[in-house]
Amino acid sequence: MKIVFAGTPEFAAVALKRLLAAGFEVPLVLTQPDRPAGRGMKLQASPVKQCALEHGIPVSQPRSLRLDGKYPDDAAAAQEALRASGADCMVVAAYGLILPQWVLDLPRLGCLNIHASLLPRWRGAAPIHRAIEAGDAETGVTIMQMDAGLDTGDMLLVEALTISGQDTTATLHDKLAELGGRLIVEALEIASCGNLTRVKQPEAGVTYAHKIEKAESAIDWNLSAEVIARRVRAFDPFPAASTAFHGETVKIWAATAVSMESEINPKMESDTTTQAQLRASAQNSHVGQILDIGPNGIDVACGGSTVLRLTALQRAGGKRLAFADFLRGFVLNVGDVLGSDQPAT
Repeated sequence: MKIVFAGTPEFAAVALKRLLAAGFEVPLVLTQPDRPAGRGMKLQASPVKQCALEHGIPVSQPRSLRLDGKYPDDAAAAQEALRASGADCMVVAAYGLILPQWVLDLPRLGCLNIHASLLPRWRGAAPIHRAIEAGDAETGVTIMQMDAGLDTGDMLLVEALTISGQDTTATLHDKLAELGGRLIVEALEIASCGNLTRVKQPEAGVTYAHKIEKAESAIDWNLSAEVIARRVRAFDPFPAASTAFHGETVKIWAATAVSMESEINPKMESDTTTQAQLRASAQNSHVGQILDIGPNGIDVACGGSTVLRLTALQRAGGKRLAFADFLRGFVLNVGDVLGSDQPAT
């Protein structure tokens, strides 16, 4: 079976490698144009392009696939390359371009998409981030028969994956990439025997995973500690949850909601602060105010009298550090208010 592969980031490259390892013939790869990246902002090939070149596979990088769009020459060249490939199927994973109907209709078996959610939940661009942010207990991968809608096609294979309380977008991405690579190989092997079963997506339970915007990174300390902790994990590695303090932006890389009953910072012997006192402090403080700096982290007041413990931080131009190391080079005091340019008075 000949497969055209369309994808761009590392998530897609994992699937391409699995397809090649399984022995599928890939005569053509489509990926996004090279983009400037890194400190020097030099043009860099996508992970999918790098993989294709390593295996000697021809690469097409159209800016659009719409024949009537802004880049008709790009689309026409891609159309010619797709037809010449003689592919039986196109596999799509985080490609980044909308496929017009002529692409969907071209391969004999159509276009199969590797989507990192349990459809119809989290259709759209950022399903991994949004699942963590929402506090979902599980996610997974859906292999879908693509149609003209946004992730609305029939489901072919689905497998769930538990989201742990420690998962970030980075760690969950890697797990789902491996799962997606395995499932697409399985789906194509079944398809080669003509036994793939199509199941329509349920009408109930549809949610949309809107693209992550950099502006979302700023922590709103009025939210509960639990919600903020989920957003910290969801925004790792991008755009990274952050807060302002004395004119600097401080990134928060690890944080947990503190249980008032059992997880209040253990105190040094000289510190007689009790759980009741800290609870009272949380109730009477400004949101974003530092309540305590102890051996396990920096406790911060959040909405609803909840407390968030910060355990890994990064200042502008610095490295991601455990909180104790961070505090050796950045002064924070009990009573300071994060998200503000001034400490509490």
